[in-house]
Amino acid sequence: MLSKKTKYAIKALMVLGRNFGQEPMQIGKIAEEERIPKKFLEQILLEMRNAGILYSKKGAGGGYSLNKAPEDIYLSQVMRLIDGPIALLPCVSLNFYRSCEECVEEHACGIRDVFVEVRNAMLQILNDTSISHLINKEKELNLEDDSN
Repeated sequence: MLSKKTKYAIKALMVLGRNFGQEPMQIGKIAEEERIPKKFLEQILLEMRNAGILYSKKGAGGGYSLNKAPEDIYLSQVMRLIDGPIALLPCVSLNFYRSCEECVEEHACGIRDVFVEVRNAMLQILNDTSISHLINKEKELNLEDDSN
């Protein structure tokens, strides 16, 4: 399940993505716009800044902005940064592999085989979905709502 921390990170990136190319945004404005607890958001934004996803500016006119274009920030990158492994089992993880303690023959494990397929399908979507894509998707959904 997607953690609240990762969901908040994605929501904050969407706000900053909609503001891309403009002045940095203050944490309070982002927190208010997305109903994210400010202290929790501070930790999340700092983590993303340290990873190079965000840029921060101190002082008057300060705040956070994207360090790269919204179309260059992918969900897989954000999820791994905030929560670690994406795979549902450690033995199928690409970046955080660990063998399962109870597994005798990993190569012949039916459970593992199915979850490799699940991982691959999920990664395909997450690697292809950028913050820009989410912003556009949200606009499309709002247009559909308005036409009903």
